[in-house]
Amino acid sequence: MKLVIQGKNIEITESIREYVNQKIEKAVSHFQTLTTEVDVHLSVARNPRITPKQIAEVTIYANGAVVRAEEGSENLYASIDMVADKISRQLRKYKEKRYDKRHDPKAEEDLSDQPIPELSLDRTPELPATVLRSKYFAMPPMSIAEALEQLELVDHDFYMFCNSETGEINVVYERNHGGYGVIQPRKNNDQPQQAGKNGKAYTNGHTSQNREGFAVS
Repeated sequence: MKLVIQGKNIEITESIREYVNQKIEKAVSHFQTLTTEVDVHLSVARNPRITPKQIAEVTIYANGAVVRAEEGSENLYASIDMVADKISRQLRKYKEKRYDKRHDPKAEEDLSDQPIPELSLDRTPELPATVLRSKYFAMPPMSIAEALEQLELVDHDFYMFCNSETGEINVVYERNHGGYGVIQPRKNNDQPQQAGKNGKAYTNGHTSQNREGFAVS
């Protein structure tokens, strides 16, 4: 297992490195066959108005899947303890879902024909003046159902993926009022069509278009 430790606004001392190694190795000890690489990112917020100040983030690459957890507190070692416990729970959930899917061919629900709730566009997004951090990750083709499973593992409220049915980049996200939505690119002004069961196309009546030409569901 490859372990990479990075820091922002903090020096990764030998004692910190040893503590991270100890905690992460214990957290993934029962999932060694699944885990290929572990990235740990430690950061300290310099702005006194930001709380919690000391953040520990762990990203695990497990057989093509990405499992992620993040925790923060006023103490870096406490943050590492909490994120190690959280990533262990996430890995256990991932392993259980893999087991269930292998033993139940019908476990993966086909969501392609289900209507997707409409996204509310009445909020103005607030973006940082500059890019603070870039992330790169593999994007193997997957279904919407598989993307929703990944969303539960990455500890985010959205997940970007390559739709295996269309070959396009989509985003699944958690809606503020419950449920999930999908953002899909729209190539023209026609009503978007999506491939449903048996390769038939269907139109989602709950889809609207934003100014960038994306279909937002």
